[in-house]
Amino acid sequence: MNRIIPSSGLVPEAKPLYAQVKELMLGRMIEGVWKPGAVLPSEFQLAEEFGVSQGTVRKALDALAAENLVIRRQGRGTFVAEHDEDRALFHFFHLVGRNGERRLPGGTVLSCRDGKANKEEAARLRIDRGAAVTRIRRVRDLDGAPAILEDISVPCDLFPGLSGVSDLPNTIYELYERNFGVTISRAEERLAAIEAGPDVAKLLGLDVGQPILEIDRIAFALDGRAAEWRVSLCDTRHHRYLAELV
Repeated sequence: MNRIIPSSGLVPEAKPLYAQVKELMLGRMIEGVWKPGAVLPSEFQLAEEFGVSQGTVRKALDALAAENLVIRRQGRGTFVAEHDEDRALFHFFHLVGRNGERRLPGGTVLSCRDGKANKEEAARLRIDRGAAVTRIRRVRDLDGAPAILEDISVPCDLFPGLSGVSDLPNTIYELYERNFGVTISRAEERLAAIEAGPDVAKLLGLDVGQPILEIDRIAFALDGRAAEWRVSLCDTRHHRYLAELV
């Protein structure tokens, strides 16, 4: 049992007590002790187990909730967050209609095969060049028309056998979590305006040279490891990228 006792030699200035409790809780999620969708013990139980006050536990849970790692449901308790369509729509997909409407795109997988990491994949995924990766290419549609071309690379050691999955779901983060025990907790995105090349133009029904939005994303697992590199090329004639700043 992991137990924190404030009088046992902790260095207060090194890290606040609530942050240490948060790390212990996160560790249980990483280890699979608390699985996605599981209800957590009560604040009282956690406080007793960790040897801290309920206020400290509550602050740790607040920090986890702010990072969308746990969800509080009034009258039901606190749950480990899990990937579903709502989470994919509101936390990881940022294209909206001109009226601001959110809608998850459909998807058609063009290819899914294994290979060896090239220089850029190795750098973005923080793995050795030549390490095994799975590459997925798919076209995603919005309002019945192709709107996004995605190229995804993931390390095979995190997702063994992914290339053999016969029917990749539209919300692929659910698959990562359900089949491989890898929960995507956050992502970093870089945006650029580029021109559509011949291949992209053909797949998205655009003119060669037409401006498109490139979204370069690295997605990270709960333990901080880079789990996915995704480049999305988006037709934004009828959609906009929405970033909500709070």
